[in-house]
Amino acid sequence: MFSQADSVKGQGVGSAYQELIKLLRTRLVDDFYVTINKYGQSDLTHYHTINPTYFLNSFSKARGRKIGYVHFLPETLEGSIKLPAPARQAFYDYVISFYKRMDQIVVVNPIFIDKLVAHGLDREKIRYIPNFVAKSEFYPQTTVQKNAFRKQLGIPLDKFVIFGDGQVQERKGVDDFAKLAQANPDIQFIWAGGFSFGKMTDGYDHYKALLDNPPKNLTFTGIIDREELVNYLNIADLFLLPSFDELFPMSVLEALSCHTPVLLRNLDLYKAILDGYYLSGNDYSELNEVIHKLVKNPTILKEYSALAKKASEQYSEEHLAEIWRDFYNEQYRLGVELGQIRP
Repeated sequence: MFSQADSVKGQGVGSAYQELIKLLRTRLVDDFYVTINKYGQSDLTHYHTINPTYFLNSFSKARGRKIGYVHFLPETLEGSIKLPAPARQAFYDYVISFYKRMDQIVVVNPIFIDKLVAHGLDREKIRYIPNFVAKSEFYPQTTVQKNAFRKQLGIPLDKFVIFGDGQVQERKGVDDFAKLAQANPDIQFIWAGGFSFGKMTDGYDHYKALLDNPPKNLTFTGIIDREELVNYLNIADLFLLPSFDELFPMSVLEALSCHTPVLLRNLDLYKAILDGYYLSGNDYSELNEVIHKLVKNPTILKEYSALAKKASEQYSEEHLAEIWRDFYNEQYRLGVELGQIRP
């Protein structure tokens, strides 16, 4: 494994990476010997981030068969990082060059296969494997636990809570989240996340002003540890992520694993992976309508809590352990056949 995914807090890439490492060192510990950021001889080398040093070492024969993890595409970075036009284009070109260096690409959402092909990658070398979360970390808590955390935060037990998380940036739909809070003063809104890329964040000044002066019923927690997210997800009556673009957000999987009903912006990429398990709206007005309906009809929340539980089983570590075991073994066999690995 080569990765710097956990070097910047508050990113879904880091969460996905940590989950896979944990899976390999628990459920698949007898199948594979794993090293992290070490340059010795290996049969398979799995790159989780696109650091220039990794690009250079991908030319070494010691790398064996090279696997690249696609957590983002150039177009998904729009609205996330602010760069001058020439630098932005150079970076986007580098991203695609890195992916093309790989012998095998893994995407976390099938809708990005066609987009990678459009960038010039070979369709036969692209595989879809979804993200997942460990139920030991994200799980439904007892009523006693939920009430205790609400009391700790000073939130009344009967207060409707809407929770969202992710980096504070335009792409995540933070403006609509704040606008919805302003339009629904009787609801407590909470957003967990901050500026993972500091002042390089697109629209930094605007969002810094929002964080400094949010609506009274909106709390920005800043970046918090994943271990604490389970508490927020459990006190939430609804998880809301109004993003305009995503791959496969870990935050949604974490919410589903806690059996928290999920409301998302209506995007094609969600239909490919979660169709039928979540509520949706096309824009601010429709999201607001859904929220009003849920507040008045608690039975709908119970229905989508049950659907969240069902979805979480599909993206559980038990299920994905089998998929990753088969995938790595297949890649090893291919590497031997192609002379990339000495058996």
